[in-house]
Amino acid sequence: MSERRDTVLKLFEEQKDLIEQRCREGIENYRKGYCRIRFQTKEGAPVNHVHLKAVQTDHDFKHGANIFMLDEMETEEKNRLYRDAFHKVFNLATIPFYWYTLEPEQGKVRFEKGSPKIYRRPSPDLCMDYCREMGIEPKLHCLTYDQFTPLWMPADAFTVWTLLEQRYRQISERYGSSIPMIEVINETLCPVRDTLVSHSSVVWNDPLLVERSFKLAEKYFISNKLIINEGTENVWGPNLRLVNRMPYYMQIERAIGKNCRIDGIGMQFHIFGRPEDEKRKCPCLYNPQQLYGIMDQYAQFGLPLQVTEITIPCHTDSKEDEDLQAEIIKNLYTIWFSHPAMEAVIYWNLVDGYAYNAEPGDFTAGENITRAGLMRFDMTMKPAYHTIRKLFHETWHTEAELDSGEGNTVEFRAFRGDYDLEIDVGGRTIRRRIQFHKGLDLPAGIPVVL
Repeated sequence: MSERRDTVLKLFEEQKDLIEQRCREGIENYRKGYCRIRFQTKEGAPVNHVHLKAVQTDHDFKHGANIFMLDEMETEEKNRLYRDAFHKVFNLATIPFYWYTLEPEQGKVRFEKGSPKIYRRPSPDLCMDYCREMGIEPKLHCLTYDQFTPLWMPADAFTVWTLLEQRYRQISERYGSSIPMIEVINETLCPVRDTLVSHSSVVWNDPLLVERSFKLAEKYFISNKLIINEGTENVWGPNLRLVNRMPYYMQIERAIGKNCRIDGIGMQFHIFGRPEDEKRKCPCLYNPQQLYGIMDQYAQFGLPLQVTEITIPCHTDSKEDEDLQAEIIKNLYTIWFSHPAMEAVIYWNLVDGYAYNAEPGDFTAGENITRAGLMRFDMTMKPAYHTIRKLFHETWHTEAELDSGEGNTVEFRAFRGDYDLEIDVGGRTIRRRIQFHKGLDLPAGIPVVL
């Protein structure tokens, strides 16, 4: 075993009994249920002697990535491969709504597909069209991200808040009915990063920045799920016993105490940097007991959790490093999937060589120093891509074939999600689709009209 492999897998190996037991029990208890289907005529009369084949087509549990490179590649062939690879593994896409690139010039908002291109910032309409075509749920990232304020923003707090409210209203009118999940605010605890194209505004120092942002979101996104999001180091460690005294935890607690409607807690999970940085982070981030403990603490808010941004490094293009990336992802995704409060896991950059603060193919700058994509720069899939696809499309997947016999119902243990049904009855073959969600595993069952 190499030194790196021994380091990053050490706690996974030492705690494999904990992982096996808690993951097995968690997945069985929280991701599955008894799917009971009741066959009947449109008048409600029972239909007996039914043969059923049920195949799961999607999960209730969301698994995705950012879609920042949609039609942003250097060639049309790469764009085609990106589109094809994305929908074959994910059911959720994080769409960029950063203010500095959505409205680089005041009053000229880049909503439409034909808007001027900006690297890694495809227009929302383009992303929405792709999501609709592929049956992928879109997610908005994000409304208030003060570090990415446009350079044209005035240095007057009242005006900034007025313009921010205008931004919320504009976006809600255009996308509020079609994007279920909204990241309201992002990384208020991370260091400020002023750049040549964006900066931090005067509202950064507003003590009620979080609360005022959520109050605006409540006003304009009435039916959407409102999510808070924060950087890795402010979520996962280092001291498990002090989680409820960490700034992010207290920030959420204070906002809820001020009657803000927070509907979900975002928890980033980026491993950026070189191997020595990864080694330093292992005791917190590759520690199953720590991960479960922190999720348990945040779950006490009674809100769903999301791992909103995931980066797991390869460091090199060697087979050993790529295999290790896949193994780490399998361990982490299994832990997250098994926790009752977790509702989504979202990888960050799908392809190597395209990242914030890095030119295409630059593996020496920005996030890409880690070669952390699930696909290589040439668009071939790494083992990690196949690992995630296998988990959600094979391992955590239900197919069933049953007969109702003299009755008009069938029942089987199933992962919650969407199902295609092939029904043979009375010499006919009928196809239907059902949604088996939490709360539908009731004695009455799901009615299917034949």
